[in-house]
Amino acid sequence: MEPSATPTEAPSASPSALPPHGDGAAGDRAVQASLEAAWPADLPPSDQRTLLTAGRALLRADATGIGRARWPTVFPSRGGGTAVAPAFATARFRIQAAIARQDGSPDKAVVHLVWAGQDRGGTYTDLRITDLSFTRIIKKGTVTWTPQPRT
Repeated sequence: MEPSATPTEAPSASPSALPPHGDGAAGDRAVQASLEAAWPADLPPSDQRTLLTAGRALLRADATGIGRARWPTVFPSRGGGTAVAPAFATARFRIQAAIARQDGSPDKAVVHLVWAGQDRGGTYTDLRITDLSFTRIIKKGTVTWTPQPRT
């Protein structure tokens, strides 16, 4: 008779593994960990905080229409003052994860956002991805990160 083998533990889920679609807010931590593992930080913490705050607000404004006035260069008013209707319901919009990283130079950055939302047609989808580009402008010692038009 062979010696009994020591039982092995089942492999644990990798912290970078993405949760299944529809997992809800419970999976957001795994999505954040996956982003951070894929793109190591390369900006000063103060720039990261500034960019993440701006990126989240810009995405929320784009998706829900709330706060578009804060970004007149990104959301110019249409002729006659009509605004584009928001594509996503505010109550069904959630940013799941976000990181800010350099984009080729210290004066350019990209905010990677993963988010979930219900569109006007009622379809709810998570793990949507949006990348927003920013350029650093320094005037009289003051640093400002300015969003760039989406291409």
